[in-house]
Amino acid sequence: MKNNIKVYRAIHDLTQENLSEKVGVTRQTINAIEKGKYDPSLELAFKLARLFDARIEEIFLYEDREARNSERKG
Repeated sequence: MKNNIKVYRAIHDLTQENLSEKVGVTRQTINAIEKGKYDPSLELAFKLARLFDARIEEIFLYEDREARNSERKG
């Protein structure tokens, strides 16, 4: 899942470590989410949205698997 976590971190002047402490996960989890290697739980997505005072849809950009797979093939 694509996301704007890095952008929102920059706006709020937060490091991955700062953000991880605020939402109760490891820095590695934040890193993996930013790189699109890990999709956060719904609870974590809401925590991030609340922290950044944004809607989940502004932070996380949903792509269905079929669309992703067809892009990779083409």
